[in-house]
Amino acid sequence: MPSSFSWDEPEGLAARGTLIVLAGRGEHGGVYERFGRRLSYDAYRVRALGDASADPSVLDRAAKLLADESLPGPKVLVGSDTGARYAAQLAAEQIPDLDALILAGLPTTPWTSGSWESEVEARTACPTHRSRLTNDTEFRRGALDEHPDLPEPRLDLVRVPVLALHGREDTVSPLAQALDAYAGHPGVRTVTFNGGRHDVLNDALHRTAAATVVLFLERLRLSPELPAIAEASA
Repeated sequence: MPSSFSWDEPEGLAARGTLIVLAGRGEHGGVYERFGRRLSYDAYRVRALGDASADPSVLDRAAKLLADESLPGPKVLVGSDTGARYAAQLAAEQIPDLDALILAGLPTTPWTSGSWESEVEARTACPTHRSRLTNDTEFRRGALDEHPDLPEPRLDLVRVPVLALHGREDTVSPLAQALDAYAGHPGVRTVTFNGGRHDVLNDALHRTAAATVVLFLERLRLSPELPAIAEASA
């Protein structure tokens, strides 16, 4: 199993930025292939790493990727599940070369599934992704029942724009608790997904989630102030 997975912009196109993905409990970077391919089609480079709660060296590799001058900016950390907590930790440390943060399914309290059927139901409503997880021999079933000692999301120390993505039907990390964690932080822009479950980047609305990320990235390329690109008229 590779330590990281890579998806690059199509040949002939200039890269528009780099996303570094920190996976969640039980996951590896390859779980984000669909997300990585979709973002790469829009000329963003994607580097997906593993589960930092199981392998702390993931954080060192993320820092090295951020410092890699061969990777184009803006550079954005993307964290899903516990990866969101670790991504927020790196951002709070004001690690150099980080331009923005994307947090998906930020975990707030311990959760217990009791069975694989309950876990996969809570993770995603997408039948394709359910099948992938079920048949993926490198994916660790039952990982959502693990309660590692996670860093607190000190968003008050984060100095870069933050996009928070969360499913409204997330039972692993209930929406109300996640919104409480984001409350009072003006640099956080929150997008919720109707019917969305915990693995929001790999859920039934994964196309909408990816489109939301692309719009955020395009605004970021213009300015850290995230100026509007398109607005609905009356």
